[in-house]
Amino acid sequence: MPLRQLAPALGALLFLAGCALQPTAPGAEAPAACPAAQPCPACPACPTVAPPKPPAKPLQEARWEDVKGWRNDNLAEAHGALLESCSVLAKQPAWRAACEEARALPAQDAALRGFFEGRFRPWRVVNPDESVEGLVTGYYEPLLRGSRERGKTFAHALYGVPDDLLVVDLGELYPELKNFRLRGRLDGRRVVPYWSRAELTPQAPALAGKALLWVADPIELFFLQVQGSGRVELSDGRRVRVGYAEQNGHPYQSIGRWLVEKGELKLEEASMQGIQAWARANPKRLNEMLNANPSFVFFRELPDNGGGPLGALGVALSPGRSIAVDPRAIPLGAPVFLSTTFPNSDKPLQRLMLAQDTGGAIKGAVRADFFWGFGAEAGAQAGRMRQRGEMWTLLPADRLPSNATK
Repeated sequence: MPLRQLAPALGALLFLAGCALQPTAPGAEAPAACPAAQPCPACPACPTVAPPKPPAKPLQEARWEDVKGWRNDNLAEAHGALLESCSVLAKQPAWRAACEEARALPAQDAALRGFFEGRFRPWRVVNPDESVEGLVTGYYEPLLRGSRERGKTFAHALYGVPDDLLVVDLGELYPELKNFRLRGRLDGRRVVPYWSRAELTPQAPALAGKALLWVADPIELFFLQVQGSGRVELSDGRRVRVGYAEQNGHPYQSIGRWLVEKGELKLEEASMQGIQAWARANPKRLNEMLNANPSFVFFRELPDNGGGPLGALGVALSPGRSIAVDPRAIPLGAPVFLSTTFPNSDKPLQRLMLAQDTGGAIKGAVRADFFWGFGAEAGAQAGRMRQRGEMWTLLPADRLPSNATK
């Protein structure tokens, strides 16, 4: 039957369903069912229900004295990261004057403090429910052992972008969907979801000829995908830098949470180090664990300029001064003051950071991923970091963000 012919019947069914599901007044009994021989009376009047409160906008105007730890940070240490952001932000009219002034400033705490307090306004970052605390995790740039050729030791591939992966930037079609992308593949004339991690086995046709490098440890390869960038040391001592190129479009799912839900680890054990220990103790269940996260990251080789890896902003990340954020709440490139604590500690960690990266797991307003740098020590800090924190984004004083409340 054509859908238009079904419409009257569907409308009647929805009306009756709505009548049956209406709440009764407090303390009242639900109306009894109508006898078969009698028509049902009209749906009784229901108590008025207040409309739900709209979610809070992610930015709320604040004062400098509200920014926890603002006076305690040595802002000079953030000067280099600020100039990296300005290499991109200065192309935008709203940031041009501030960035020109920043370039002329000495890397001195007093000069930078005066600059920010004179040119910028702090905006407290809040969640949709108006809470002001959120999760702060850590990431780093790992070092893996690898090879250009597959071998007995190096059997796990690090892949480039498959030819059949379609990426549609929805913001080019609909400005209100800026920062949203659609990823998929063609099935005939239809666009369907791209292959999940479980489907992207080494035998998958999409991956044929796409291996960039081969590495020794599959769990380290997984965490390289989570971090988004890293270096691979070859047998001759040379190092190849790799960075995020694309992703398969499936949402990131935490394998740490999966292990906790399965009763394999306690919540406090679900750090990067705890997950690695479980994987090495349970090699037969490794793929089961990894496939609990359907997301899959593809890489590209990058020139090694001696600095940090490139973030989503397209500039080198600065250890201890760059964070990944959700760009729907915080403009990419903006200064952000972060008030949190060091990993597994109540020692304050209050710093001016630059929002220079994004990540599949970094969703929500008060949510940040703290970049610790390169190597084993940075990895140890990143793996343990799961702290509560507050955030303030600093924006030019003459700019009123569209997602802000004054």
